[in-house]
Amino acid sequence: MLSHGHVLLEDVPGVGKTMLVRALAKSVGADFKRIQFTPDLLPSDVIGVSIYNPKDMEFHFRPGPIMGNIILADEINRTSPKTQSSLLEAMEEASVTIDGVTMQIPKPFFVMATQNPIEYEGTYPLPEAQLDRFLLKIKMGYPTSKEEMEVLNRAQVAAPIEELTSVISLEELLELQSQVRTIKVDETIQSYIVDLSRQTRQDAYVYLGVSPRGSIALMKASQAYALLKGRDYVTPDDVQYLAKFVFGHRIMLRSEARYDGITVEEITERILAKTHVPVKRLVGK
Repeated sequence: MLSHGHVLLEDVPGVGKTMLVRALAKSVGADFKRIQFTPDLLPSDVIGVSIYNPKDMEFHFRPGPIMGNIILADEINRTSPKTQSSLLEAMEEASVTIDGVTMQIPKPFFVMATQNPIEYEGTYPLPEAQLDRFLLKIKMGYPTSKEEMEVLNRAQVAAPIEELTSVISLEELLELQSQVRTIKVDETIQSYIVDLSRQTRQDAYVYLGVSPRGSIALMKASQAYALLKGRDYVTPDDVQYLAKFVFGHRIMLRSEARYDGITVEEITERILAKTHVPVKRLVGK
């Protein structure tokens, strides 16, 4: 969110993906919209539509759910590619175009899309161009026994989300987003990011590596991560930690990789292990 990016959340049903996004929106006092993607969903159901009013004989724009601060695109791979593409302009440009008129989406704007990794029947896999629009791809996983017990205890009487209050205002969030841009990224760190991205394009098991947009995403994510850690500069550790989340959905494997049991995570770890890490010696040290 601080990086002006969007997140693809892939996990099994019932682990709290929707609740996570609702809680995030409530914690920052943002306008929350949920879009349930289904096979019959149309682009106009997402971005809005112009409706003719016979009283004044004019068309009036009725905004769709995309015109919000925090958007949950639930089960995005269950709708048609035409409707999926309606998110592209909004995610990349923070604007929508209706009848030739471009309208800006309110700021801040953050999309978290979910998809189920185990049910592929009747789904439309996201094309590479749309996957590249997501800053990160993350998985929640199942909670531990202790954590699941805590979930039961909290949900026994009432939904815990009802007790949530905002801990930051939208104005403060926008200020943090502007601060992210001021985080220093040394030229050696930039070179390190480029080296990592280029090696994904040269790996024998990869037919589509990380694009320049992916390099930018890794840099922006590292800037936000450094800010959250209380620093005004990015370190190689920041880049290494975030690489698997930024690269995971951008690397497309050849069929040979599947035959040999090679995963994207293994390729990323291998590239991180063999790439020279920049180290600067301080003057006088």
